[in-house]
Amino acid sequence: MRALLARVDAVLVQAVIAAALPFAHLHDIASAAGQDGWKAWAYPVSVDLLLVAAWRRLRAGDEKAAGWCWFVIALTASLGANVATAGLLDMDRVPAWLRILVAGWPAVAFLGGTLLAHSTPATDDQTVTTDGPEPLQPIEEHESEPTPEPLLPPAAVPTPARPPVPVPAALVEHARKVAAEHHTRTGTVIDTPTLRARLGVPLPMADAIAAQL
Repeated sequence: MRALLARVDAVLVQAVIAAALPFAHLHDIASAAGQDGWKAWAYPVSVDLLLVAAWRRLRAGDEKAAGWCWFVIALTASLGANVATAGLLDMDRVPAWLRILVAGWPAVAFLGGTLLAHSTPATDDQTVTTDGPEPLQPIEEHESEPTPEPLLPPAAVPTPARPPVPVPAALVEHARKVAAEHHTRTGTVIDTPTLRARLGVPLPMADAIAAQL
């Protein structure tokens, strides 16, 4: 805990020094350029406010190019005052260009602060509103399609009866002998294909003979 407080105290001291010295140097530059009294103290306040506004824009992540532009301008004014008061500038004989910069700085700072504070970029989730209500879309009427009738199976077509095949009596008698022999040999009733093969007759005639056995 003590180590944390020590680090915090060190950071605060450095922050106070970093803020106080440029503040005083900016006051000295403004005073040397002919801005006396409260006007000389307004210049460092203006620079610090512009730095804060630019830093907030950078932290927000919106239009970083504008934030960096004004941050560099304010930082240049602060660092320029530190360097100028380090013996590089004769405070009793300030050049005319520096007087012009000091005199024009309030307008520049006001412009930068206004742009940073009031230029809010449009986001993608903002909805665009119109002056009047949206026109009603006509409702399309869809014609009802007829319900398809269920498919019915085709009616069964009656098979025409075959005309009776005339079978000679002798052939029927021979077929009985063949059937008896087949039953004695195999123990089963002879079927139509076997009977047809044994007799050597067409299938219709074999059916007719099998019906008479």
